[in-house]
Amino acid sequence: MSSFEINLNWCKGCGICATFCPKQVLAIKDDKVAVVNEEACIKCRLCEYRCPDFAIFVKEAVK
Repeated sequence: MSSFEINLNWCKGCGICATFCPKQVLAIKDDKVAVVNEEACIKCRLCEYRCPDFAIFVKEAVK
């Protein structure tokens, strides 16, 4: 199960999310954001907070 919900219709591929990710979980591929290292995600939500198009939502871990 993915920790991310990404609306690729809203993503314009600006790269802000990937730039602010401290663990390099995200990258821009084919002009859209892609999750490339999900295991490294620390759920800091910087990608979600910085996305100007609200295209990324980080799901909370279920305990």
